[in-house]
Amino acid sequence: MTHDVPQIDTSVAHPARRYDYWLGGKDNFAADRDSADAIQADYPSIRIAALENRGFLRRAVRKLAGEAGIRQFLDIGTGLPTADNTHDVAQRIAPDSRIVYVDNDPLVMAHARALLTSHPEGRTNYIQADLREPQTILDDPRLREILNLKQPVALLLVAVLHFVRDDEQAYTVVRDLLGQLAPGSYLVASHATGDFLDAPTRDQLSRHDFVLRDRDQFAQFFTGLELIEPGISPITLWRPDSDTIVAPEQASIYGALARVAGPATGRRAG
Repeated sequence: MTHDVPQIDTSVAHPARRYDYWLGGKDNFAADRDSADAIQADYPSIRIAALENRGFLRRAVRKLAGEAGIRQFLDIGTGLPTADNTHDVAQRIAPDSRIVYVDNDPLVMAHARALLTSHPEGRTNYIQADLREPQTILDDPRLREILNLKQPVALLLVAVLHFVRDDEQAYTVVRDLLGQLAPGSYLVASHATGDFLDAPTRDQLSRHDFVLRDRDQFAQFFTGLELIEPGISPITLWRPDSDTIVAPEQASIYGALARVAGPATGRRAG
């Protein structure tokens, strides 16, 4: 599959490349590293938080592909390919899983082949688009070729909503995306918060290009959905794999998994 790769502006930091740097990757530039280092100066455990966020993603996808039986995934804010991408995790459990990745960083497109290494029984595709334009994503023929929106889809918005600074826009984007998914679909989201930080750290982090939302603000993304246990939780406490738990202060991020209303059981967001 061939892509025309747009010009990459290496002079401006991008969250996907900054995240890659925190995870120990090499697909980043000086502007990304400078921005990442500035955030780390204000919040020294940011690398731990990035790793814990990836762990949350893996656990949520395992839950969806396993117990929930989901076979379609829409991962927006994909980031650069790394170990255990969504399709890697899902297709280990269900080889016929189908995944569409979306990100607005042209460098991700340049590395999209690594996101397209699907198991023969499944399929993957990649779209360069912005979360702030949900209809563009949903109308893209590459998405419609892979995903059947009349069947349940897992929508993954992992560590991306905090880059939509305007609250109403952020909530509208999620409503618009979920509004076109079938009953029985799921939302997976994680979001930076200041709830586990002291006031000086919160103030310092507010200078950067993302917004911290508290628990009540995060819960609004799940209005009308059925939260899956343990509900809204610090990501380190969301179905942990190990008895060794990283303190929420070191990964100040909320996470949750919820189901679009349907016949299954759950509990309402709130």
